[in-house]
Amino acid sequence: MSSLQKSIMKNKLPPRVPRSSGIAKLAPFGSSRRKDYSPVSWKQYFDRCVDVETEAGSFRVYLSPEPDHPSRPRIFTLHGGGYSGLSWSLFTEEITNMIHCQVVSMDVRGHGETKVKDPDDLSIETLVRDVEQVIQKLYDEEPPPIILLGHSMGGAIAVRAAHSPVIEQYIHGIAVIDVVEGTAMESLASMQGFLRGRPTHFKSIEHAIEWCIRSGQVRNLESAKVSMPSQILK
Repeated sequence: MSSLQKSIMKNKLPPRVPRSSGIAKLAPFGSSRRKDYSPVSWKQYFDRCVDVETEAGSFRVYLSPEPDHPSRPRIFTLHGGGYSGLSWSLFTEEITNMIHCQVVSMDVRGHGETKVKDPDDLSIETLVRDVEQVIQKLYDEEPPPIILLGHSMGGAIAVRAAHSPVIEQYIHGIAVIDVVEGTAMESLASMQGFLRGRPTHFKSIEHAIEWCIRSGQVRNLESAKVSMPSQILK
């Protein structure tokens, strides 16, 4: 077991609340105090964002600070259906406190601040091509070591993208969360219907965050506070 693995096992299990987010915690059970649904800026977790222009359209990408050496890995995250690149905010805070790396978090087409010509085209071939083109645009001819990290739908994309002849040589690792590829692939066919079933607008960002928690879309209030605004104010 490597020293990094030992550190994770010693310090990170069982899971705990992130150290430095500074966001108010949920009220204890039985408390009458109203939960705070006020939004939190993505800038608390990421250093900058860029809109990567490809032949398909503009893809929003959030980046944590540059690592201390160009050879350090970039963890390229792919979110699940109905979420956005900001879903990885708390993860970004934690992982960059543990190791020298950069998190690169992309809004998949049809999500977040990404704007493409055909947002309803969620075929696996199209989604993988999007990842290929974003990586190529970000790093030109010499991409750094890349670790693909995908959740649910994003996991299915990551598995396929890792075997893409366009970027395969730059992929040094892959991890998927909460995904069985066959199930995730089948879900893509109904993803448009799922996305259309969400409310199209809210009275305020606070109402959107509250809906996100109460509907079960996100179970972590801190995550909803930072990721929800990007999904509804498009």
